[in-house]
Amino acid sequence: MAKQSGIIKLQGKLDDISFYHTGDGHLARKKGGVDAARIKSDPKFARVRENNAEFGNAADGARMFRRAIKPLLKVASDGRMISRLMRTMFEIKNLDTINVRGRRNVGEGIQDPQAHVLLKDFQFNRSSELGEVLQRNYQVNTTTGVITINDLIPVEDLSFPAAATHVTLKGAWLNIDFSTGAYELEHSNEVNLPIDATQTDVVLTPAALPGGSGLDFGFLTVAFYQEVNGVQYSLKNGVHNALAIVAIV
Repeated sequence: MAKQSGIIKLQGKLDDISFYHTGDGHLARKKGGVDAARIKSDPKFARVRENNAEFGNAADGARMFRRAIKPLLKVASDGRMISRLMRTMFEIKNLDTINVRGRRNVGEGIQDPQAHVLLKDFQFNRSSELGEVLQRNYQVNTTTGVITINDLIPVEDLSFPAAATHVTLKGAWLNIDFSTGAYELEHSNEVNLPIDATQTDVVLTPAALPGGSGLDFGFLTVAFYQEVNGVQYSLKNGVHNALAIVAIV
């Protein structure tokens, strides 16, 4: 691929060249490669077909996960989150030791303890990672789903944008079965605090723990707001907000 130069940047196709925009800038790429029909049938491309099948499964797993936590992603995510999650799901697919090459999948790979290591502490907004934003220890009770932050002093224990006047902390729990696609998401209460020197014990309790045959994922969100005339507004579409996986059961 090549970067576009000049004042006018193109998007779309012109003859055999595709013009498009990514986080890396305006790019151009010439059409090429092997004919798709040959890849689907030629024995020489058996490995390619296997790789494509497994890539597709990893993409489905990432898409399924994003759909399940869509309400949380509206609060905090970055422009490269999708590609980072996709790479992680591809690594998890590789942990499948049951199926043959070409049929390895996220549903089997996620059962490996190493998959939990890969996903634990996943940051959905790399611009504002949870450990940098929330500079105080928190406790996660995986039996009850309760997330506790004792003695939180917002002005001291949070890294917050200058315009922020308030912060909202919230937990959530997801049960998701990557083999069947079934999922259930439960939210905790929200704790909204002024960013001042008041000390507070934050207790985030889900209405109920999600049911299902899959794995349970715990999430913690920290979101900042600016209060104007009694109304709180999100700052810059949530660019300063943090969201991370804090537990996997």
